[in-house]
Amino acid sequence: MSVQTTDFLISRLAGVLPRYGIVLGSGLGSLVDAVQNPLRIPYADLPSFPVSSVSGHAGELVIGYLGAVPVIMLSGRVHYYESGDANAMRAPIEVLKGLGVTSLILTNSAGSLREDMPPGSVMRISDHINFSGTNPLVGLDGDDRFVGMTNAYDAELAARMEAVADKLKIPLSSGVYMWFSGPSFETPAEIRMARVFGADAVGMSTVPEVLIARHLGLKVAAASVITNFGAGMTGGELSHHETKDMAPIGGKRLAAILAEMIAGGGNDHA
Repeated sequence: MSVQTTDFLISRLAGVLPRYGIVLGSGLGSLVDAVQNPLRIPYADLPSFPVSSVSGHAGELVIGYLGAVPVIMLSGRVHYYESGDANAMRAPIEVLKGLGVTSLILTNSAGSLREDMPPGSVMRISDHINFSGTNPLVGLDGDDRFVGMTNAYDAELAARMEAVADKLKIPLSSGVYMWFSGPSFETPAEIRMARVFGADAVGMSTVPEVLIARHLGLKVAAASVITNFGAGMTGGELSHHETKDMAPIGGKRLAAILAEMIAGGGNDHA
């Protein structure tokens, strides 16, 4: 399927060779508006491409330029909780690599475990905790499945993200993201546990994509837009509507950072 989809896209790209791939999470589609000369292709039009059932995910592939730099965006992702398949994003990430992508930037909406990181904040993911009990590399053969994760998040990409945020005067936190399987939100007890474990934010995506990308040899950077505090921190109940309502606020800040990070960096860093 990946090869078929890659060949189909190459025929549509007219020589564009994207070096950056970006996965956009719930409510984070505003970065698409910054893409120049965009080519938009719905996932449903791609051969056997997985389509998300989650509201807030556009479900389209967008190819174009940020500045002079060619990029390809996945506006929407499929999640482990939609099918119970931790490897659900392997094919799309394989397609990105097949098109020439060498750096993958992942975004998501997440719940904050820190009172100094309220809704609307942006957090660069410095490390993660896989608390889901599953792994997309399970079942693969060969020694390359034993992927080292000490440097899962590329130091150069992280430094550039920090530098751009500083330049644009956009507050950018950094912290550890803990992956829960979802789709139910965490309990107050689970949030207390996550804080003890050293997590700064919780969410239902991204970690399997990091594992797949590192297995494929891609450089990775990731960031969360904070849409709520964790369960039990405010007394209110959590909902996906809150995620969709709050994501665009921090999403605009993250979009500005990523657009400048890529457009200002040029091809040399990809």
